[in-house]
Amino acid sequence: MQSNVFTAVLIPLSLAVIMLGLGLTLTLADFKRVIVYPRAVIVGLVCQMLVLPAGCALIAHAFGLGPELAVGLMLLAASPGGATANLFSHLARGDVALNITLTAVNSALTLITLPLIVNLSLLHFMGEDRAVPMQFSKVLQVFIIVLGPVSIGMLIRSRKPGIAQAMDKPIRLMSVAFLIFVIAAAVYQERANIGLYFKQVGLAALSFNLLSMAIGFVTPLVFRLPRRQAVAIGMEIGIHNGILAMTIAMSPLLLNNATMAIPPAIYSIVMYFTAAIFGYAVTRRHSDEQTSPAVSPSRP
Repeated sequence: MQSNVFTAVLIPLSLAVIMLGLGLTLTLADFKRVIVYPRAVIVGLVCQMLVLPAGCALIAHAFGLGPELAVGLMLLAASPGGATANLFSHLARGDVALNITLTAVNSALTLITLPLIVNLSLLHFMGEDRAVPMQFSKVLQVFIIVLGPVSIGMLIRSRKPGIAQAMDKPIRLMSVAFLIFVIAAAVYQERANIGLYFKQVGLAALSFNLLSMAIGFVTPLVFRLPRRQAVAIGMEIGIHNGILAMTIAMSPLLLNNATMAIPPAIYSIVMYFTAAIFGYAVTRRHSDEQTSPAVSPSRP
């Protein structure tokens, strides 16, 4: 894919706006809250950093994805949760404070984990000659793309909370517009093969989405965490930052491969529907538990 204004300027700009919006919602207290929820944070991070990439690799092999599509799906697995998870968690009566904490910690750890997982994926699916050495410059680029705007947003939030509040809604609207734009652009650049890609990766993306939410919801319950925290982790892990994955895939400074952006693009569409269904299901069950009549003692 040739470098142009879209790949060189608009893609990084769109991600910068979205990550800035995320930063406007975060404070240092969100990182300190790890002390309050140590078990929940550890469970969420282990699921996100270790279990999901392994499950994603198995799905890529099970569906026989081509090397570039497989790496694109792995790139998505390596990306942190999206800020939209906070909204879905709130609607599903999850622990939103835990969501915010996981988003903050995941975004910071992405500096290390994302280049590592992506490079291992390139090595595994595309061979040693296609792997990208983990050069400091590449890691620095990911740092600038991901944590730079987040840090600026957090600085504005801490120094000028009024300005941060005023910027919040416009930034959210711009983020949605950019997300739609980037997905459309990725599909357009691969329009000749898009039908084939949907056939090849559609079910794989859906399967990975369902696996992500299942792991995120069931694992906390296995470790006897409160149901609200299980809902929060399920949303956090099921809703990935697709635009980060697409940006890294399409940026000429990073992977420079539009095909790798197709799985995140498809996933970004699917995840909102599955998250809504998941949220409705857990909320309905919660309502049923709250409204079920207590068993009264029988009268003689």
